[in-house]
Amino acid sequence: MIIIPAVDLKGGRCVRLLKGDFERETVFSDDPVEMALRWEAAGARWLHVVDLDGARTGRIQHAEVIKAITSAVTIPVQLGGGLRDAGAVETALTLGVDRVIIGTVAALNQDAAREIFASFGERVAAAVDARDGRVAVRGWQEQTDLPAVDFAKQLQDIGAARLVYTDIGRDGTETGPDVEVIRAFTLAVRVPVIAAGGISMPDHLASIAKTGAEGCIVGRAFYTGLMPADVLRRTW
Repeated sequence: MIIIPAVDLKGGRCVRLLKGDFERETVFSDDPVEMALRWEAAGARWLHVVDLDGARTGRIQHAEVIKAITSAVTIPVQLGGGLRDAGAVETALTLGVDRVIIGTVAALNQDAAREIFASFGERVAAAVDARDGRVAVRGWQEQTDLPAVDFAKQLQDIGAARLVYTDIGRDGTETGPDVEVIRAFTLAVRVPVIAAGGISMPDHLASIAKTGAEGCIVGRAFYTGLMPADVLRRTW
């Protein structure tokens, strides 16, 4: 299982939100590139970058910062936030990212998502962002009635090569993941799953590894030091 550090961008800085709430942010660095290099030096094999302002507005807002990150690091980068059509996906890829993550468009326009999956294949993953088991969209600001597992199966059926599952209610809380939910989610689909939300201790990583997840994303816990960076060099 791959452990992927997160670099979330808001207002040009590296921040973390609590449960996706834009009014509850903590700034961890004014230099996102420096943070990306820090995680690479610590042993990260992938980097997870989110354009939070892009997620809220519906289009990429940090193109220059994203390009600076991909130019500075040698490890692959996946990007999410505001990628809601094929043109945005293409633009993101020209910034040097190796994988893009689409969410809102996949939930609200599956015909467009199907075309994106067909056009870009493995270079696109689909986000399943869930609050209380239901999918949220538009930067997690709007709730749908769509069950997360049902949505995941739909995405798989229309060509998603990989899913990124986030438990919004635990994201940024450092309270631990719901391992049984992750296990059920992973078993419900045939494509690889990357899990996120509340992961804050090495024991959490060991538990998630047993679910069959391909990887997991760790954000706040790396920045606060609750999760030691040396986990990036371990085998899970």
